[in-house]
Amino acid sequence: MNIIEESFQNKEEKKKKRIGRILLISIILVIIIIIAIISYLMYLKSQVLKLTIDGKLNENVKQLLVFEDDGTIYVPIKKIAQYFGYESYNGEYSEKSETQSKCYLQNNTEAINFELGEEKIYKLDLVDTSSDYEYIYIYKPVKSINGELYMTTEGLEKAFNLSFEYNQDKNTITILTIPYLYNYYKSKVLDFGYAELSNVSVNQKAILNDQLIVLKDRSKKQYGVIKINGTVILEPKYDNITYLPNTGDFLVETNKKVGILSSNRETKIPIMYDSIQLMDKDSGLYLVKQENKYGVLDINGNTKIYIENNQIGVDISRFTKNNIKNKYILANNLIPVKKDDYWALFDKNGKQLTEYKYDSLGYVASNNNKDAISLLVIPDYDVLVACKDKKYTLVNSVGAELFPIVADDIYMTIVRDEKYYTIGVNDQTIDAIEYLNQNGITPRQNTTSSDVDNNQESNDEEQENSVE
Repeated sequence: MNIIEESFQNKEEKKKKRIGRILLISIILVIIIIIAIISYLMYLKSQVLKLTIDGKLNENVKQLLVFEDDGTIYVPIKKIAQYFGYESYNGEYSEKSETQSKCYLQNNTEAINFELGEEKIYKLDLVDTSSDYEYIYIYKPVKSINGELYMTTEGLEKAFNLSFEYNQDKNTITILTIPYLYNYYKSKVLDFGYAELSNVSVNQKAILNDQLIVLKDRSKKQYGVIKINGTVILEPKYDNITYLPNTGDFLVETNKKVGILSSNRETKIPIMYDSIQLMDKDSGLYLVKQENKYGVLDINGNTKIYIENNQIGVDISRFTKNNIKNKYILANNLIPVKKDDYWALFDKNGKQLTEYKYDSLGYVASNNNKDAISLLVIPDYDVLVACKDKKYTLVNSVGAELFPIVADDIYMTIVRDEKYYTIGVNDQTIDAIEYLNQNGITPRQNTTSSDVDNNQESNDEEQENSVE
């Protein structure tokens, strides 16, 4: 091989090596570009919010979410209701109307009431017709966006009995409903050695608090409470257990007697009563029954009203237009108590405000006045209608009569969704609201309890003379 051929061969080899390097670099670059594209696509995909309900993607609900600058997420109450099995309406369940500042949702088991600007949501059990409204608080009130009522996702959880979790790192929202969670945990309890998970609807709500009400032995009916990891909260030794969503406590039954235990195993009310019912969560008061007599205890089991009465609370079914949600506490402070044939009024601290002297509470309309509607309270003014010897008066929230018991009737009328209150005495009618305002009794939002008390003391004589 001569020098010329060798030189030519070297050039060819160098050229091949250069081409090989170029190809290798090109391949590497293509791989890097592909990786970059895939990474970018994955990044873009990760930026797309994923919302699932019970494990299934739901784009419709995702589109309803409104993200505020402070991180709060709002949802339109009426629009989102359909995705959780509720029908939606304007007004209130107990008093339907076309007002857009209120709405209610309803399914086969419960009704839920919302009001613009309110942090209180009222719920009514439609299965247990003897139950009363329960209420829950949300941190931020219901608000309006473009004329529609919205609540936060915290309200969504509490109203619809579900779990809502927003993972910002993964950009995912996970919504789990009680039926889904119940089906998941009813097989889990078998692994913990229990016969079954309680299927009572109110008991299923305990799952949202990471608690399970379980049956240990079907034949002996031994109920207990465990955490979702199997840790025992209450030993399975009770004849029955009912979860109390308002307080997170448990109503337990043994030998036909009931009491209340906390999730920390504290005895709040001893197991010695025939029945126990929450009267008001804010006040922490319970109605108890023992030997067919009724009394009131506080959350620590202290007696507020002795167990010696025939009835506590009024039958509010006769006053459906009065929009009363609590039959035990009226006019924001008064507890109606009946002993033998007469009613007295106590306050939320258990102080007796009046004697047992009233024949009945409230005015029940008759056919004599076809426009009259039965009336128990004038809500905004916190006054109660009381009757003695077929005559009526108004009693304020501290138990004082605003005028002698001389009225022939005190009733309500409704004209185009507006409520009017009338006092009838000696064949004359008096506008009750004008009367209250003229005598220094102002609506609740402008008046504290002490203001009402002071107004009452200073105006008693004037009011009595005015009505007489």
